[in-house]
Amino acid sequence: MKKLGVIGGLGPMATAYFLQLITQMSDADTDQEHMEILLHSNPRIPDRTRFILGQSREDPLPQMVEIGIDLRSQGAEMIAVPCVTAHYFRKRLEREIGIPILDAIRETALSLRAAGIRRAGIMGTDGTIESGLFQRALAEEGITSVLPDRSGQQAVMDIIYKEVKAGRPVDFPAFRQVARELADAGAQTVILACTELSLVKRDFELGDGFLDVMEVLARKAVLTCGRLNPRYECLLGVASASGERPV
Repeated sequence: MKKLGVIGGLGPMATAYFLQLITQMSDADTDQEHMEILLHSNPRIPDRTRFILGQSREDPLPQMVEIGIDLRSQGAEMIAVPCVTAHYFRKRLEREIGIPILDAIRETALSLRAAGIRRAGIMGTDGTIESGLFQRALAEEGITSVLPDRSGQQAVMDIIYKEVKAGRPVDFPAFRQVARELADAGAQTVILACTELSLVKRDFELGDGFLDVMEVLARKAVLTCGRLNPRYECLLGVASASGERPV
């Protein structure tokens, strides 16, 4: 097994859930059969979205690079960053740290293509949407992106920043409304393209028609560094794969 390094704290609860997902997805009967993980959780890393949008001059990259180099020095052979917006820096991180960084966005696009999805909605931060990270990756696989309108995107940002990150209750009807609007615009499935939205999936029954990027990242981490439980071979439900809409 390879040693996995995790650049965490972006945010803290999402990092904790990522570790839970890795444990759940591992094919292990004893403690000793689980993969080794080196974690550095630093919530003080500057906000990624604010920097990408030019709202802050605090560059999060140097601190992430410093953490990654430290993880490599401790023996990490592969790194995961359980923050979708931070994937904006993925190639530079990989180049400066010197070991592979798992690409959750590319893996998500491949999963959707394998499931026959042709139109996918995206719920993520303003930084992720404005960067075009998912739009480009999906287009390469022949998948059309469906984005929330302005009010829908604001609702997503409120859920991420004012509710999940702030430790407050999630406005689930608002979440459902955005997902419904994406479905009405033709999305066959909705990508939960922010690790804070993964916590919404953890805490609420969403049903089929959603693909959680953090689950995709955790699955890839286990495939690369450990042994995958066969139950997690496919992360898309029957409804999304058959073209039914999320509701």
